[in-house]
Amino acid sequence: MSVSLPHISNQQARRIFMARQGLCLPPHKLQSKEDLRDLIRQLGFVQIDSIRTVERAHHMILFTRNQTYRPEYLRQLLEVDRHLFEHWTHDAALIPTDFYPHWQQRFTRAEAGLRERWRKIRPKGQSAVGEISFEDMMEQVKTHVHHNGPTMSRDLKRKSETKVAKKNGWWEWHPSKTALEFLWRTGDLSITRRDGFQKVYDLSDRVIPTHARGNARGENGQTDSAYIDWACSAALDRLGFATSGELAAFWGSIKAADARAWCEANARGNLREVMVESADGSPPKLSYARTELLEELPSLSPPPDRLRLLSPFDPLIRDRKRLQRLFDFDYRIEIFVPEAQRKYGYYVFPLLEGDRMIGRIDMKAQRKDSALHVTGLWLEPKIKLTAGRKQKINAELNRQAKFIGMNRITFAPQLQAMA
Repeated sequence: MSVSLPHISNQQARRIFMARQGLCLPPHKLQSKEDLRDLIRQLGFVQIDSIRTVERAHHMILFTRNQTYRPEYLRQLLEVDRHLFEHWTHDAALIPTDFYPHWQQRFTRAEAGLRERWRKIRPKGQSAVGEISFEDMMEQVKTHVHHNGPTMSRDLKRKSETKVAKKNGWWEWHPSKTALEFLWRTGDLSITRRDGFQKVYDLSDRVIPTHARGNARGENGQTDSAYIDWACSAALDRLGFATSGELAAFWGSIKAADARAWCEANARGNLREVMVESADGSPPKLSYARTELLEELPSLSPPPDRLRLLSPFDPLIRDRKRLQRLFDFDYRIEIFVPEAQRKYGYYVFPLLEGDRMIGRIDMKAQRKDSALHVTGLWLEPKIKLTAGRKQKINAELNRQAKFIGMNRITFAPQLQAMA
């Protein structure tokens, strides 16, 4: 006899996910650096990105959740208090330093993978970068950083250095830059700060607090199975419910097969298989959730009905398949799409109203004119630009303009009805 699995409605699923991602409370509760640290810990990490058409991604992600957010608090947490460190999840991110011991597994896996990648792409028979071996270059870079302190790539580049490969990602960089990146990815160096958004590297011993490094290097390091357990469990805490593939993708550090085995092993404990209803017409999705989550379903609170503008790198929309399934919203960043082929725009921001994705907006900070300029607005099918919705959009635009220091909002000619 087949057993009926617990069912999570689409509305419940959206509310669960949004609550775990810090979007179900009014965005004005942050009062201190400690509150900001707690918010980032709740999210797991905050992706960083250099694009600044309005403001950089990490600032927008945090401002969306708390509009008393101060970028200076983030700088202090990262550069002074060392409660955060910068490293890699699925992309570059700011991560709670409490999680640093778990990164030993990433360092170990990265070193093996990057060395193998270098072996495959280097010219046949070549074991060196430029005039010296790759290993010697790394030792020279570590020695330089040891004696000279915080170091940028431009501090090391010699006039004789040239690119070593083509169309092979970061191996195209000059040799000392490649060595810096290798040493960062594998844990010998850490990023102490950014200068004009350029990485400034230093020895990890001088950046990461001793208590965090203790379990990251040496005899107290995690086993592989312990790391998989942490990665899956921590991901589930931040997703609420998930497929094994979503758990594997959250930190970008374990294989889907590892996450699937973890789910199967824990399904006999406090992990339950559940069916999650979709919003896009696709069949309910078999997922995993903790038993206690099912007890919370009747008391889930709705998010505020206000409108929020999301960064293209917001964690709510990072997993595009999950976004499509839960919110029936098809989104992609078109920065790499030729202008003539873009459907919307270079860097378009999704609009979240309550627990619905209602559209997207294209805008840019014109700092020389102190104006936030809106060039496009596209609402989803069946979403109308009512007077109330127009008021919500303009209120959010004004909040964003104030946050980035712009004095006014301007609209392209086709959007003058919004003015």
